[in-house]
Amino acid sequence: MKQEKYVAYVGTYTHEHSIGIHIYDLDVEKGLMKERKVIDITNPSDLLVSRNRKFLYSITDEGIKAFHILPDGDLDPMNEQWIGGMRGCYLDVDDQNRYVFVGGYHDGRVSMLHLNEDGSVGEIADGIFHKGVGRSAADRSSRPHVNCVKVTPDQKYLCAVDGGLDHVKVYKIDYERGRLKLADIIHGDLESAPKMIRFSKDGKNAYVLNELKNTVDVYKYYEDERGPEFERIQKISTQAAKDDHTSSQNMEFSLDGRYLYCSNAGPNEVAVFERNAEDGTLALICFTRISGDFPKALAIFPGNKHFMSLNHESNEICTFKINYEKKYALMNGRPQKIDKPNCVYIHRLGE
Repeated sequence: MKQEKYVAYVGTYTHEHSIGIHIYDLDVEKGLMKERKVIDITNPSDLLVSRNRKFLYSITDEGIKAFHILPDGDLDPMNEQWIGGMRGCYLDVDDQNRYVFVGGYHDGRVSMLHLNEDGSVGEIADGIFHKGVGRSAADRSSRPHVNCVKVTPDQKYLCAVDGGLDHVKVYKIDYERGRLKLADIIHGDLESAPKMIRFSKDGKNAYVLNELKNTVDVYKYYEDERGPEFERIQKISTQAAKDDHTSSQNMEFSLDGRYLYCSNAGPNEVAVFERNAEDGTLALICFTRISGDFPKALAIFPGNKHFMSLNHESNEICTFKINYEKKYALMNGRPQKIDKPNCVYIHRLGE
């Protein structure tokens, strides 16, 4: 049986020595990664691969940049487009690669741009600025800040996570006209500062990570005659111990959807949960100290045996081997030195 090959694309801030997207060859069985190449791009704060695995889209200072993915995982630049606002922090695309959506932390804007048939980024289709005040009119962090945008598994709605307003706005996507229309608002707890949203692989549950409360809110997700419905069924802490200096940073599912990982800055740890396949609730497996500073992003290797933590302030990537039955994880080899890593996407090569 032919072994599948993978690469990891790691985005880094470029104000010091690093110059953009680092491409690593992965050994998923051994949990190892080796840098092969670096692609020149300014400040790729988020990146992802299209569902058809042909294109990579990345945030850049100028807006969004599109790349064609070559058979060996190298990136061939295609084009750039302005997003209609300040530099974005997060992006997502629909399954049929019709539109790319961008969340703006700095200006609270949600942008929607056409994607051309060749995969390049087209013109702006729609853009919405969030309005209002969250916790305090005097607190800059309580103004609109779109931390994350995510298309629902049924491809009907776009969820825009606003950490300043303590809620998630849910927009109906009009694919024909290229428009977004507010359909629902998921109200989080006061001063929770929602950071990102993820959906279960079966599409039945939504998970919202809260940066200040250091919790994950678990919702049952479905649609009825009134539109999208999010019913909260669980709230679970991401902290090993109560600590006022903790800030939840990232949340990712394993490829098979069985495990959910969350990273915390402050205590610098990763929490691992197992998802109940019946009702979607989470059960804690273990906490792991990541031996670095500020785990801004993480990724789980295919096969679920290893995971990586991108430690933004200590300028390194650490990999770990996890034992789910015995409930612990150990560092797997030496940390990889890299300046200001902040996002990662694992991509499978070939057809």
